[in-house]
Amino acid sequence: MSEPIFVDLSESKPTEIESLCMKCQENGITRILLSKIPHFKEIIIMAFECPHCGFRNNELQSAGSVNERGHTITLSILNKDDMNRQIVKSDYCSLKFIELDMEIPANRDRGLLTTVEGLVSNAIDDLSAGQPIRKATDEAVYNRIEEILATMNEYKEGKPFTLVLDDPSGNSYVENRCLPSQDPQIKLRWYTRTAEQQAFLGLQSDQTPAEEAATRAAQVVASEMVNEDGIPEVMTFPANCPSCHAPCSTNMHVMEIPHFKEVVIMATNCEHCGYKSNEVKAGGPISDKGRKITLRMTDAEDLSRDILKSETCGLSIPEINLELTPGTLGGRFTTVEGLIRQVHDELKDRAPFIQGDSASEEGKKRWNKFLENLTAVADGQRFPVTLIIDDPLSNSYLQNLYAPDPDPEITIEDYERDWQTNEDLGLNDMKLDNYQES
Repeated sequence: MSEPIFVDLSESKPTEIESLCMKCQENGITRILLSKIPHFKEIIIMAFECPHCGFRNNELQSAGSVNERGHTITLSILNKDDMNRQIVKSDYCSLKFIELDMEIPANRDRGLLTTVEGLVSNAIDDLSAGQPIRKATDEAVYNRIEEILATMNEYKEGKPFTLVLDDPSGNSYVENRCLPSQDPQIKLRWYTRTAEQQAFLGLQSDQTPAEEAATRAAQVVASEMVNEDGIPEVMTFPANCPSCHAPCSTNMHVMEIPHFKEVVIMATNCEHCGYKSNEVKAGGPISDKGRKITLRMTDAEDLSRDILKSETCGLSIPEINLELTPGTLGGRFTTVEGLIRQVHDELKDRAPFIQGDSASEEGKKRWNKFLENLTAVADGQRFPVTLIIDDPLSNSYLQNLYAPDPDPEITIEDYERDWQTNEDLGLNDMKLDNYQES
């Protein structure tokens, strides 16, 4: 069996090749490293250095598949210490400095593994390069850029500002210094890519044959096709494995959850690599209110409760400082224990900076302690704890063991969504009355 091309960072060694320096036209050395970072799967790191003129350059390219959705990361820089936050910027990521109203489009720089200070320094170098020519040809533009350069140099000294990374591939990352808790200085928003963004990523904007088959299957299921026993059939349609990209099958079934609503369950099982996944989509109209469900877990029986977590649902366990933002893990239909173990596995693989050489010993200990607490809850060794699921669309469900009577361990709170939540969900732009009018 052949050795894998991409290996873990701890096991990988760079390959050195001689290449031309674009600054002095002499030969320098390019080091190429094929490796895996938990959040990004496979990546290619390239670093060039010229011994003749001292020119150095580095870039990062993602070798794995893009995420299903794009995302926007908003980082608030409060002091000079925040300039040391590590950042992974993919090839498709654009940067925007809010206070300066300045945007660096995607592909202006290639993929980078750097810090906030590194991004600011790169921007300063790029803007400074053409200043002598601008001073001679357009003094007004020259003066405006000098003001921007002065402000960006103040950023390097600790002046607060806001940085936004917009990546339709979903493969950019900003270091979270509050792990395992949510970083209050980082706001992450996932979104569905537009047709233009699909084309920008080189993805097919039209439906693939597998997607067309899925659409047809959904239409058949939606028509409530049943078998001879009156039970809705499980529909199967072709797809590609998200892990190894080999052809596989996805099963889809519509079911009615008692005392809740109708949901669509999709499950994928790859025979080639063993990959398994399940996803849940809620059916029916959008609820008028959001819903927060609080479960006080007191014994191991609570771990066996069925739980449906929708794509828009956030999850938290305050006793162990667990807090997941909406969109994490996607839709899931499992048990409480299964969901906690999935959270453990996902978080363990999605913290690229907390386990590397750049992480502090204190940070590593805090992170390992958090994972141990999460495992203890899943194993039923830590009670009582409180499980909170907060879904602004009210599409999540937690099994009531006393149904149809109220469960004494469950508290349900319905609430009005605020304007920003509706904006993030795309509800403010929906026109429900007289929508056929132009």
